[in-house]
Amino acid sequence: MNVSTIHSDKLLEKKFGIIGSAEPMRKAKKLLLKAAPTELSVLITGETGTGKEVFAKAVHGLSKRKGNNFVSVNCGAIPETLLESELFGHEKGAFTSAAEQRKGFFETADKGTIFLDEIGEMPFETQVKLLRVLESGEFSRLGSSDIRKVDVRVIAATNRELEERVEQKQFRQDLYFRLRSVHIQLPSLREHPEDIEALFYYFANNIANKIGLDFKGISHEALEILKSQTWEGNVRELKNMTETMLTLEAKEFIESENVTKYIRPSLPRHTKVRPTALVTTNQQSDDNPNLELGIIFRTLLEIKNDIQDLKHEVHFNSIKLDEIVANQNEIMIQTADEVIENDEMLESFDTLNLADIEKRLIVFSLNRFEGNRRLAAKELGISERTLYRKLKQYDLE
Repeated sequence: MNVSTIHSDKLLEKKFGIIGSAEPMRKAKKLLLKAAPTELSVLITGETGTGKEVFAKAVHGLSKRKGNNFVSVNCGAIPETLLESELFGHEKGAFTSAAEQRKGFFETADKGTIFLDEIGEMPFETQVKLLRVLESGEFSRLGSSDIRKVDVRVIAATNRELEERVEQKQFRQDLYFRLRSVHIQLPSLREHPEDIEALFYYFANNIANKIGLDFKGISHEALEILKSQTWEGNVRELKNMTETMLTLEAKEFIESENVTKYIRPSLPRHTKVRPTALVTTNQQSDDNPNLELGIIFRTLLEIKNDIQDLKHEVHFNSIKLDEIVANQNEIMIQTADEVIENDEMLESFDTLNLADIEKRLIVFSLNRFEGNRRLAAKELGISERTLYRKLKQYDLE
């Protein structure tokens, strides 16, 4: 590693919190440093929690636009009917609730950078207007025919395979190629476990400074436990666990018994059951409520697989179930109870009302992922937008 690389690594760590010296991370950081000073559009892909927004902020922070606005937009969290208005603004009276004129995110980001997270969730019609902005910088507010111009750099991100969306005619091919002028792929934490130690110390030192803890380190055994985990939530999950552990344990030196209290029991990966007659796309489930039965039934089967995997994991490690439950916090106890309830639900499936099953599944999934709607929607096999609609329908918000 040469002097220039070391300097770049220190800059990315100190200024943006980007940690990692493993080969997949080195490639991503190298591409980041090359792309940042340019005006090229950037597409960042990777699993949830891998740091896509962190990289986007670094691209902006190392560019000529760093003195101007960085606007972050989660396209999957904004209802489809409002997304175009939020992005491009609207005129007074453009729709029922448009009581006044409003600028959109693109106008707010003028001369700066806009980060479009979960770009794969963007409606097809809105993609047309986005392509126009990318190519000419021109757009119109909703309810107006006046042409406006902005100078905005676009960084997009997704945890979905956009190539598949293009093949399914759900994402414009020309927009896809326009967005991926530079394509940065972020690895899952499972792909660079050698960086876990550096990441842990970075997060631990940061939280220790905030809470006034004289943090001295972690034992080799405890570190090996961290490295052995699957980290489905990637760097974000490691960060959250580290901050929670140091805050609650208040230990200057972390031992293995401290770590095990905060490690969620990992379930082995299994092949999900996908009956041909029941599998459906997100769009189909939105348009035809009857097809949601397939999603629900598939999810019930997956829950039963989870229960079997949990039993196998307990037996394999010769650990009693009550010992695992005793080590978990209240949330995990509630989650375990709901897994059992859903197993019983599967046995009596024919006698339950469809709406009742659907409501219970949504509650179970949200509890399972500690309220993370994006992960819950992904597990349920529906779009995040559909989940929002269901939450409102069942008064679960």
